[in-house]
Amino acid sequence: MDPQNFDPRQVMIRPGFELQFKRDAYLQGVQLHHHDFYEVYFLLSGDVTYTIESRLYQVMPGNLLLINPRELHQVCIRPEMSAYERYTLWIDPQLLHKLSTDKSDLGRCFDPSRPNYGNLLRLKSEEQQLIRFLFETLWREYDSGEYGSDLLRESLLTQLLVAVNRMAEQDSEHFEASSRSSRMVSTAIAYVNEHYGDPLSLDLLAEQCYVSKYHLSHEFNRQVGTSVHRYILKKRLLNARQLMAQGELPSQVYSRCGFGDYAGFYRAFRSEYGVGPREYVLSIHPSNALTR
Repeated sequence: MDPQNFDPRQVMIRPGFELQFKRDAYLQGVQLHHHDFYEVYFLLSGDVTYTIESRLYQVMPGNLLLINPRELHQVCIRPEMSAYERYTLWIDPQLLHKLSTDKSDLGRCFDPSRPNYGNLLRLKSEEQQLIRFLFETLWREYDSGEYGSDLLRESLLTQLLVAVNRMAEQDSEHFEASSRSSRMVSTAIAYVNEHYGDPLSLDLLAEQCYVSKYHLSHEFNRQVGTSVHRYILKKRLLNARQLMAQGELPSQVYSRCGFGDYAGFYRAFRSEYGVGPREYVLSIHPSNALTR
């Protein structure tokens, strides 16, 4: 099949997994976002910088990126340099668990607690060839109606995930921005991640980083692509959403995630996700009627 054009959609519409093969000559800015699923990203061509949490990656053709559901991320490309071409694989956590065994956890490569964890895998030439072959073969079967295509898709997906996990275990050579400004932003984000349920402000984070709030604000916007206030809000909403997905009620969640009142939490959640907290809980836990 031919490559697709850019689609701003950031939600899955097919069960289990989605595979996208895209080529764009021009791409508008993509906002900082997160998913409820895992993402494997394989760059074929393009001049690409990826921000994942506080980490800034210069992604080269043949590199793999691994992104877990708790990581806020954003891509920036320079389409005037070359066409932006990539495979993007989205995997539902339930399918990942189903394909795994007690001996082989296919989600291990996405686990931030894994030794030498990094989002970027710089693959060797033979590894690039294997990953590209598996993506191309899976893409050919992705919408195929031929006999056994369903079995082949699951088999190829499993082979791809096993290969990615092996490469992550063997290498994990990741590259992060190491400038003083980047370390400052990393410190601010680490503090937000640990204290998202507490009162937070630009002034407080600037104190933690021993810099002026103006300098922190400028560098945060430049590196992360959004304001400190917006990042704090997104991190709080992300954690609230995941707690509710695990069975907690909106009334139990909002104060734990740093919101001063339920009304403010409701407005922010609905603005970000298009549904209120109660509707979200009912969509994933239909039997739970006590959602306030």
